Amino acid sequence: MQNNALQNFTYDSYTLEKKIIFVTGATDGIGKALSIQLAKSGAKVILHGRNKKKLELVYDEINAIGDCTKPSIALLDFEYSSTESYSSLTNSILEDFNYLDGLVHCAGILGDRTPIEQYNPEIWQKVIHVNLTAPFVLTQALLPCLKLSNNPSIIFTGSGVGKAGKAFWGAYSASKFGTEALNQILADETRHTSLRVNSINPGAVRTKMRFAAYPAENRDSLKSPDEILTPFIFLLSDSSIGITGGNFEAQ
Repeated sequence: MQNNALQNFTYDSYTLEKKIIFVTGATDGIGKALSIQLAKSGAKVILHGRNKKKLELVYDEINAIGDCTKPSIALLDFEYSSTESYSSLTNSILEDFNYLDGLVHCAGILGDRTPIEQYNPEIWQKVIHVNLTAPFVLTQALLPCLKLSNNPSIIFTGSGVGKAGKAFWGAYSASKFGTEALNQILADETRHTSLRVNSINPGAVRTKMRFAAYPAENRDSLKSPDEILTPFIFLLSDSSIGITGGNFEAQ
């Protein structure tokens, strides 16, 4: 999806001033790069991850920048967390911040790249759970927080293999098809509210997951996570008010 407002969009240190934004998978790749840029753009970032030490490193990196609001940490393992863990998270956010302006789903796992005939059912279930079921549960849990914002925004991270199935992409591809369905369903259900829901396909980006999927690829030919963040900032900013149900290409 292309959008004229996005094409003309620029941002600075005040673009997301005072916005409170929750980012999943904030310890690596796009999630980490986005979290840092959100802080630089004025947002209060809630850093989500399953590794406390990695979260603390990102926390320290943001604090070291200066002129940034201190982030917060949300430790939650999508693979093993119970329903009660999500409820506790909701209560903590309402207690500490009163509301949420944005939720960005960056967390995900690749799983196996093997034929369907040979795909391990346990790994299939794990990938679908982490990439699709957990984002659904988290979104559902945080909707009460988002509804208290004047202009809330949810962003799902899609994929090219979530639009066209390709051999050997197995559960990852299936989970991304599901993610796009979730994006469209929620957008349609909330179309007459202030909540906007969109997805972004990052394209080929220099991340650990990309290297695992394409180990022989020339890494220098790929864009870094920092280079594909503009659509994310746009959809979290007030410049995108009224835009919902879209699927944006970051490249």
